[in-house]
Amino acid sequence: MADQIKFGTDGWRGIVADDFTFANVRRVAQGAAEYMRSLSGDPLAVVGYDCRFASEDFARTVADVFAANGVRTLMFDRPSPTQVASWTVIDRKATGAAVVTASHNPYLFNGIKFKSETGSAASSDVIAQLEPRINALEEVPAPDRSKSDGLVSLYDPRPPYYVQIARMVDLDAIKSAGLHILHECMYGSGYGYIKELLDGGRTSVVELHNERNPLFGGVNPEPIPPNIDAAIASMRGGGQDLCICTDGDADRVGIIDETGRFINQLQVFALLMLYLFDVRHMKGPVVKTVNMTAMAEKLGAEFGATVYEVPVGFKYVAPKMVETDAVLGGEESGGYAIKGHIPERDGILIGLLFADMIVKLGQPLSQILAGLEKRVGPHSYARHDIHLNRETYDQDRKRILHTLETHEPTDVAGVKVERIRSDDGFKFYLADGSWVLLRASGTEPLVRIYSEAADQAAVDARLAALEDIVGLRAHA
Repeated sequence: MADQIKFGTDGWRGIVADDFTFANVRRVAQGAAEYMRSLSGDPLAVVGYDCRFASEDFARTVADVFAANGVRTLMFDRPSPTQVASWTVIDRKATGAAVVTASHNPYLFNGIKFKSETGSAASSDVIAQLEPRINALEEVPAPDRSKSDGLVSLYDPRPPYYVQIARMVDLDAIKSAGLHILHECMYGSGYGYIKELLDGGRTSVVELHNERNPLFGGVNPEPIPPNIDAAIASMRGGGQDLCICTDGDADRVGIIDETGRFINQLQVFALLMLYLFDVRHMKGPVVKTVNMTAMAEKLGAEFGATVYEVPVGFKYVAPKMVETDAVLGGEESGGYAIKGHIPERDGILIGLLFADMIVKLGQPLSQILAGLEKRVGPHSYARHDIHLNRETYDQDRKRILHTLETHEPTDVAGVKVERIRSDDGFKFYLADGSWVLLRASGTEPLVRIYSEAADQAAVDARLAALEDIVGLRAHA
């Protein structure tokens, strides 16, 4: 019996040569082709890929299967960020896109993200149509590539994407500002993009880890410490104004200020709110995931902006952004979307907006962050990633969730629980405005526990307390 293909928060991922195989890639491509043919008599697809092991070969397999189904396909001519495929869908009025990437996952993984005709992550409704089609397929034979060449075109996606970015951010102001920007590419597919976009002015861009390395230098390509310690050390050396870190497929971003301080993902979201409302004078609601900052509500009250909280994943963020015409959407993993662009994460654009923030406010980023903290008070945050045994993960996951379902705590670390949200893990909102959340990953044997509180000691106490409640303290 063929493997069951399941889409997580953003696409299907698997371990290369175990469940991520050419045979399963053909099944996913066939299901996607049938879905796109159900939408259009003459569908056009976009196929992109990242810098992982054999990604271009898996991508060509997807394109060949699409072509065998009569689907015209634009296949990227180089590794490119996932959001560039999303923008290409909009720009070329395509029916959908398949991007071969496992995003920030460890090097052993690869995957496929499917983007709908809106350029956004496949919604739950789209996934409900894709998965049954894919899982009904036992085997999809390898197509004859010689018959697909007329339907598959190699495509350079950069020029139209660059035009769009120039609409979204004042590139000329950044170019002429004389900033010194470091781009930590993390061996991912974002290399070249920021450098090319800012080329030709007084501002300089230096790239770090901009070559292809499918092992990602031995770290996960997720733009958070300790994975970006080399970039932090470079920034601490001085002489640079901003470091933009992009993940394996460059749709997520990490930000480091001129002192070498990592600006955590929750702070990035709050700073984006300040920038969009204060500097860009935008108006409208914002959308955040359950693991995102409580600073959003404080700023929302100040700016008269409604804050919507949704489950984790842009398959939830994007539809809510579209529904509410939101100014900003974001999740804790470092993914943020801005009104007027695609309802999807874009690490390149967000990095450039931080450069624009520095230019427009005329302050170094450390001072801008200090100004935020004066407005909303101190906020600390941490996340514990607890890796469990792959063989027993399913039963461990069920035990942990059952414990919280049947023994809901009335306090965490001595602070009263005011309310609980349980549609995506378990989030405990505490009486002092802090929170703690437990989620079990759908893509790897991993439990994540998050907390935000006034200081680091309070965060650590909340994480430890919840780990004790579910019996995970020994593993942390």
